[in-house]
Amino acid sequence: MVTITINGRTVEASEGAMVMEAAAAAGVEIPTLCYLKDLNCIGSCRVCLVDVEGEGLLASCNTAVREGMRVRTDTPQVAAARRANLQAIMDDHRALCATCVRQDTCALRFLSSTFNLQDVGEALPVPEPWDATFPLKRDSSKCIKCMRCVAICDKVQHCGVWDFTGAGPSMKVIVRDNLPIADAGCALCGQCITHCPTGALTARDDVSRIMDAILDPAVETVVQVAPAVRAAWGEGVGLSRDEATPGRLAAALHAVGFDKVFDTDFAADLTIMEEGSEFVEFLGSDAPRPMFTSCCPGWVRFVKQHYPRFTAQLSSAKSPHQMMGAVVKNTLAAEADEAGKRLFVVSIMPCVAKKYECDVPELSTVVGATHGNGTSDADLAPDAPAAPELAAEATPDVDAVLTVREFGRLLRMVGVDCAALDEVPFDNPLGLSTGAATIFGRTGGVMEAALRSAAYLITGENPDFSACDTTAATPETPWMSRELAIGDATVRIAVASGLENTSKLLDALESGEVVFDFVEIMACPGGCVGGGGQPIQFNRELAQVRAGVLNRLDAADKLRYSHENPDIAQLYADWIGEPLSHTAHEWLHTDQESWQI
Repeated sequence: MVTITINGRTVEASEGAMVMEAAAAAGVEIPTLCYLKDLNCIGSCRVCLVDVEGEGLLASCNTAVREGMRVRTDTPQVAAARRANLQAIMDDHRALCATCVRQDTCALRFLSSTFNLQDVGEALPVPEPWDATFPLKRDSSKCIKCMRCVAICDKVQHCGVWDFTGAGPSMKVIVRDNLPIADAGCALCGQCITHCPTGALTARDDVSRIMDAILDPAVETVVQVAPAVRAAWGEGVGLSRDEATPGRLAAALHAVGFDKVFDTDFAADLTIMEEGSEFVEFLGSDAPRPMFTSCCPGWVRFVKQHYPRFTAQLSSAKSPHQMMGAVVKNTLAAEADEAGKRLFVVSIMPCVAKKYECDVPELSTVVGATHGNGTSDADLAPDAPAAPELAAEATPDVDAVLTVREFGRLLRMVGVDCAALDEVPFDNPLGLSTGAATIFGRTGGVMEAALRSAAYLITGENPDFSACDTTAATPETPWMSRELAIGDATVRIAVASGLENTSKLLDALESGEVVFDFVEIMACPGGCVGGGGQPIQFNRELAQVRAGVLNRLDAADKLRYSHENPDIAQLYADWIGEPLSHTAHEWLHTDQESWQI
């Protein structure tokens, strides 16, 4: 430990710590734009300047403490220097704050107001053309060259999408090798968006499209909400975690104007019945190890682009929201037709990649062309397909996806007072779920839910929750692994989140360093709770906090095994027959190898 003085106060700091860290530990906040702890400590924004006695103004993010150092953060000279540097950034920034989707969460806007900037310089030209259909949007004229996107994409997500060219005033951030974004290996995890301090990087905005559907009398709008949404949606509308209950979430969706409000947790239970049954069959086969979960489209994009040799080992199960879309379109279409309406399915998701996923043609089903009512493969001709074949009349099972951030904007636009809403349940029959489905939203949750039901399918008995526990999985370690006994089998499992961790695990699998039977991967660190579509909290990583919300909901649920959901059982009885039946394959499964990236 070393002793330094900050603003006349004696402070103990760890040897090797940066001045910014020492100040934060002492309760002194130093502003910054470019800093990312351990990832991006380059001092490029110069907003974190402090006055070090005998040395002048230095960047606190990369100046190490030393014994006897005397630091001032609160002088007029420091404030003036920070203000001048902010002005220089704003002079090179296309400030359209009134219409920017980041106006409430923009770190640059906040600091510009804090430091009383009066003029933002001349208007800059409109940015270069960008594929308007791609879920990730970029406005280079709002880029402040902080390099946070480069750092997070390279050092945490291992995709290397972003790079820079030039130096000094001519430096600019570019897509790697000046490639079109669609060809740059982007997983659409959205982490560059959540770590961007401005509106330079955003997700494609689909709010207007959803509002058009809600207002169209010929459209019946159906909305579903992902498990991770319930852990974070309140952050964007000023609700505490105790206030932002699932019941109030359902009420808010009705208040916006959706006709039916279902819970993607229901479809998560359905996913477990399909994926768990698939895994049981896999265990008894000689198929290459491991089988990978397939709920995360960011992970599917990543493996197809960077490790295509593993694509064939993905579970064929669709993600929960795509399963829900297929179920809605196939079970409710006739009722909507009788009312003279068409169904429009919207998903509220913590993920940018879900916007891409719902547009994948291979995930479309031909409504009404299935055998339905539980027809199994055995009932069909020997040459009947086990998976759906596309037809001209196939339509998307999910019509549109809103991120949690977009959902917050929709609530504010309509003027919904969320705090005043009474709690209501999700609509039936697609609204009942279990605790196993709820934990889908955190890293390890899909694995844990699958193991709970796979063990039952093998042994006929529910396992202890502790036997399937995966809460030890965190983004801080490359992967979590364990072995567990299910009947006579020893099952080797692993869980990883974040794509750099994923790369380390896949490299170890490929080299033979490790062998597993079942592997869960989520593209975003911490899983969907840390998703690139969640509310932005600048320089605050909340995945673990949000995961705790889901764990508590799981523990409090009366139903905690997917196979015990009575409405899932009824869906199989009325429509699908049994897991892995022909109808199940038509509605609920896909071939990821056929997807075009």
